[in-house]
Amino acid sequence: MIEPATEKVLAEVPEAGVDDADRAVARAKAAYPAWRAMAPRDRGNALRRLAAAVEREAGKLATLEARNVGKPISDARGEVAMMVDVFNYFAGAPERLFGKTIPVAGGVDMTFREPLGVVALIVPWNFPLAIASWKVGPALAAGNTIVLKPATLTPLTAIELERIALETGLPEGVLNVVVGAGRTVGERLVQHPDVAKVAFTGSTEVGKRIGQLAAASIKRVTLELGGKSANIVFADADLEKAAASAPLAVFGNAGQDCCARSRILVERSAVDRFMRALEASVKALKVGDPLDEKTEMGPLISADQREKVASYLEDGARVAIRGSAPDGPGYWFPPTVLSPVANTDRAAREEIFGPIAAVIPFEDEADAIRIANDTVYGLSGSIWTGNAGRAMRVARALETGTISINSNNSVRVTTPFGGFKQSGIGRELGPHALEHYTELKNIFLSTT
Repeated sequence: MIEPATEKVLAEVPEAGVDDADRAVARAKAAYPAWRAMAPRDRGNALRRLAAAVEREAGKLATLEARNVGKPISDARGEVAMMVDVFNYFAGAPERLFGKTIPVAGGVDMTFREPLGVVALIVPWNFPLAIASWKVGPALAAGNTIVLKPATLTPLTAIELERIALETGLPEGVLNVVVGAGRTVGERLVQHPDVAKVAFTGSTEVGKRIGQLAAASIKRVTLELGGKSANIVFADADLEKAAASAPLAVFGNAGQDCCARSRILVERSAVDRFMRALEASVKALKVGDPLDEKTEMGPLISADQREKVASYLEDGARVAIRGSAPDGPGYWFPPTVLSPVANTDRAAREEIFGPIAAVIPFEDEADAIRIANDTVYGLSGSIWTGNAGRAMRVARALETGTISINSNNSVRVTTPFGGFKQSGIGRELGPHALEHYTELKNIFLSTT
């Protein structure tokens, strides 16, 4: 593992192969009957113990995550805290997986939520611990056993999570971590006959591949994929507040975020005022050492990622604002704003996954909706306006799964998160997540 801020080796981890994936599935399959049969309260208590143990080791986990991913230590601490909240939230679920009774003639009809079996959880390198918890929490609460495959660039905290889980008394085989490449280990898990479901977070391209492979056995899937989210700013908005919050809505995690609001749509009459305020906010952004408490943005994950991001500044890209970044070792890239940009430009069409924002002017409400929806993605987005009626009209018209009004926050533990169109299938977090880790069973009991 390479530390993105220093380009030095952080750790070495053996790479698993297909046989290792098979052994992990076998362990999970063997553990499933007892875990499924465990009393709901006991499963909930196991999750509470896991949450408490993660909280005790929060400092170690956050530092490891910051170094391995290159994210600011303050962000890493927040993500570990969210992980604790996720496990505590889903700890209450096993006793609340209610079915229903349905009035029918001649008997009693009832529904049950049943676990699926062994589930494969494939998580990305940008938020390794947080996104793992989004999947592990509801999967365990519902009575499934798990094979967790972290990204090969950032496996260290997943390995620590497995250790912590075993130390808290989680039964052997309930949570298994296997570190290997997507093309070998990942695809084996998707195709394995004993894996009932795959939950994947990553690129739309890989998500399509997983969907194709899973279709052969009608395997259950949830896919949380790419995004090209719109941050819509109307002229009647609090422009100073919108401009102050816009940078981290794009440049947080160095722009390596599927929720990144990288298309900033600004009403034409407000563009000049907004850009002046945005420039001050971008240039004030502190980019540097992830372990520095004042750092707001760290490096990109790898040299390859930096090269990909840099390609968007070729071919006459109009750089309107450019922040600063350190010299020397590290995969640094300065926060950059392009303006004006047409929604047909490459920087407005593709998911850059780096700290580049595109400012796109619009004429009126209808034009804003048209531009925002003119994308294959539909994950997140924001609307900034002082008009509550307009805010709700636009929010309902957007083909987007998660929308914030006068805010750029996309994720809450208790609410569903997921996308429309090619941004994915299914929802993470909140009570809706449990639906994707269970099957609905219907039973009729004749009384005649």
